[in-house]
Amino acid sequence: MSAEHTHGEHAHSHDHGHSHPTSVKGFFYGLFVPHSHDAADSIDNALEASTEGVRALKISLVILLLTTILQFLVFLMSGSVALLADTIHNFSDALTAVPLWIAFIIGRRVATRHYTYGFGRAEDLAGLFIVLVVALSALIAAWQSIDRLFNPRVLTNLWFVVAAGLIGFAGNEIVAVYRIGVGQRIGSAALVADGVHARLDGFTSLAVVVGALGVILGFPLADPIVGLVISAAILVLLWGTVRSIGRRLMDGIEPDLVHRSRQALERTPGVIAVPSIQLRWVGHRLQGAASVQVADAPLSAIEQTLHAAEHNAENALPNLDAFAIRPVTSVASHQH
Repeated sequence: MSAEHTHGEHAHSHDHGHSHPTSVKGFFYGLFVPHSHDAADSIDNALEASTEGVRALKISLVILLLTTILQFLVFLMSGSVALLADTIHNFSDALTAVPLWIAFIIGRRVATRHYTYGFGRAEDLAGLFIVLVVALSALIAAWQSIDRLFNPRVLTNLWFVVAAGLIGFAGNEIVAVYRIGVGQRIGSAALVADGVHARLDGFTSLAVVVGALGVILGFPLADPIVGLVISAAILVLLWGTVRSIGRRLMDGIEPDLVHRSRQALERTPGVIAVPSIQLRWVGHRLQGAASVQVADAPLSAIEQTLHAAEHNAENALPNLDAFAIRPVTSVASHQH
C-alpha cells in the first residue's frame, strides 16, 4: 500500500491523554520539547510536505543570514569575542539549511532498483552533516575565546553589542517558531531539531548581552568567559540532536507510534491479536509491516479484514507511506 499522508510527529514520543509538566518546568518543556500537532493539522500529501519543508528552509536561511550580517558588523565595531562566537554559530546554523534543503529535494526522487525504499534517508544524513558543522563552529568560537583570555582587548561600542545580542535572539526565535511548526506538520525530526537548535541559539545570543553588560559594569573578562560558555553549551546541546538522528539511522522508533498502530489494528473487526509490528522512519515518512491474527474465514472475508486494518493504520499514522499486513489464521477459531 502507499498512503500519501504526513503527520506532525517528531523525535519526542507523546501518549495521548498524558499531562505535561507545569509551572517553570512545564514552560521550558514546551520551549525545548515541542508537542506535535494532531493529525487534523497535518499535511496530507508527501510532495506538498517536502515543498513546505524546502520553503521553511529558504525563509529561515534568509532571516539567519541577515541576523549574522548585522551581528558581524557590530563585532567589527566592538571587538567582542562573545559576539563573534555567536555570529559564527548563527552563520553555521544558516548554512545548515543548505544540506537539509538538498536532502528534501533528493528525498522526492522515486525508488530505484538499487534504492528500493527511496531516498528519504538523505534527510538524516544531512542531519549528521549539520552536527559536524555546528560542532566545528563551537570549537572555532572556543579557540577565539581562549585566545582573548590570554590576549585581552579593549572593547568599544558595547551598547551596540547588547543590541546585536538582542537581534540574534529575535532572529533565532522567529526561525525556531517557523521551523518547529513546519517540522511538526510534515513529520521531519531533522527540521524540528533544527528549530529547537535555533531556539537554543537565541538564548546563547542573550548570553552575549550578559557578557557585554558585565564589561560595562567593570568586568572585562566577562566577554571571553561568556564566549567559552556559549561554545560549551553548543557542544552539550548537540548530544540530543546526535541521539535523535542516530536513533533514526538505526531504525529506532518512538514507542507511542507503535502503540497507536497496534491499537488501530486491534480494534479492527475480525482481528483477534497483533503478534508483531515493525515501524521505521525514512526521512520524514513512515514505513512498516505487521502480522495480524484473524479468525478462520473465507478468503474474501479475510481480505476485507486486512483492508479495514490497513485503513485504520493509515488513520492512526497519517504520515505512513507503506504498511504491509500479513494475516495469521487463528487455529483456535478454526477448531471451533
